[in-house]
Amino acid sequence: MIQLIGFDGDDTLWHSEGYYQSAHAEFEAIVGRYVDLADARLHERLLETERANIRLFGYGAKGMTLSMIEAAFAITQGRIGADDLHRIVGLGKEVMAHPVELLPGIRDAVVAIAHHYPVVLVTKGDLFHQEAKVAASGLADLFRRIEIVSEKDARSYTRLLAEFGVEPEAFAMVGNSLRSDIEPVVRLGGWGIHVPYHVTWAHELDNSLQPEHDRHVIRVDAAASIPKALVALQSRAQARITGRD
Repeated sequence: MIQLIGFDGDDTLWHSEGYYQSAHAEFEAIVGRYVDLADARLHERLLETERANIRLFGYGAKGMTLSMIEAAFAITQGRIGADDLHRIVGLGKEVMAHPVELLPGIRDAVVAIAHHYPVVLVTKGDLFHQEAKVAASGLADLFRRIEIVSEKDARSYTRLLAEFGVEPEAFAMVGNSLRSDIEPVVRLGGWGIHVPYHVTWAHELDNSLQPEHDRHVIRVDAAASIPKALVALQSRAQARITGRD
């Protein structure tokens, strides 16, 4: 039976990606003053730079800012001016300072689930930024544990579950990213509730879930449907135990 529930933070509990997309749009306008955007493969080259830098800078606004500076210098062949580089730094600061706005219905969903299960927050990104968002969200008191990790992978989830003394088969994760929130948990034998956000960073779109994993994942389109989805997953977990799956 499912005993522990995890929630993602960005774009599951509160809005996030839209602020990054706005920064990317202004970055495009800045670089467009130096090169023909139609020929520059701007989005592809920025994504390639961000992916290459994740191991060094991690996730979040600081890593994005450093990657934008590097990509801008490379794409413009060093012609970008100091004022524009300074503006790119400002874009990162604006993302770091964005208000924390909860998604509709998510507080009620977390409260409802926390009434029956221990819940944990598992989020990745810059430590200071994530800590600030958790504090501003007003949700911190609902969680038994708040985990801010550098990467959401099998190792991170396995460590968390071991600390709680919970087997993967007894864990369900709620999140917007199949790559980070759902796939690692399901591959360990756990369960996932996928709550897609209306816009997703291209890096998070990659996943290798297979059709045989479908029974371990339920997709919902609104936070209000999360508790009902968890009831359905609990029934599937029970069916596995009784051999009726």
